[in-house]
Amino acid sequence: MNDAKTKNSKVEEEGLHTQAEDVNSGSEEELIDITSPEALEDPHDDERIAALEAERDALKDKFMRALAEAENARKRSDRDRREAERYGGSRLARDMLPVFDNMKRAVAAVPEEARDANKALIEGVELTMRELLNVFAKHGVQVISPEAGERFDPQLHEAMFEAPMPGTVAGEIIQVEADGFILHDRLLRPAKVGVSSTPAS
Repeated sequence: MNDAKTKNSKVEEEGLHTQAEDVNSGSEEELIDITSPEALEDPHDDERIAALEAERDALKDKFMRALAEAENARKRSDRDRREAERYGGSRLARDMLPVFDNMKRAVAAVPEEARDANKALIEGVELTMRELLNVFAKHGVQVISPEAGERFDPQLHEAMFEAPMPGTVAGEIIQVEADGFILHDRLLRPAKVGVSSTPAS
């Protein structure tokens, strides 16, 4: 009986070996070498790479444009800030010019014979004028004070009238009606002058 069991065991073992060999032989036939170039290649890889590169380039372009726009915005902001600091008071300064004009006219209108009697008043007005000019200068406002005999400059002067005058030539200032003012490099108000129209002899 033992001999029969032994024979049966051997038969079973041989059958298992045969099945294992069949399975192994079948697996070997179906296995593909995944390290071969053919296994690694995908027909859609080139398309995917091209799409990714196009997306990368588009994002890079947007990023560079955003950087440029941010830099331009920063420069505009800096320029606007500088201009606001430099020229922000131009409206107030322009509104103050008639005050200076009126004080200057008031002093000039006092007759010579009345100056001694009104000396303190005149000095007070002149002191106020000087203080106003100091405040103007502190904020970059300078006076344009042309004199008779100077050449008319259309960039700085406004001709209120033209008239012939002996001893002058055309284009020469013959009278100053009001001073002009500039704020840094911007003209607040041109000096108002009369200009000679005497033709050259």
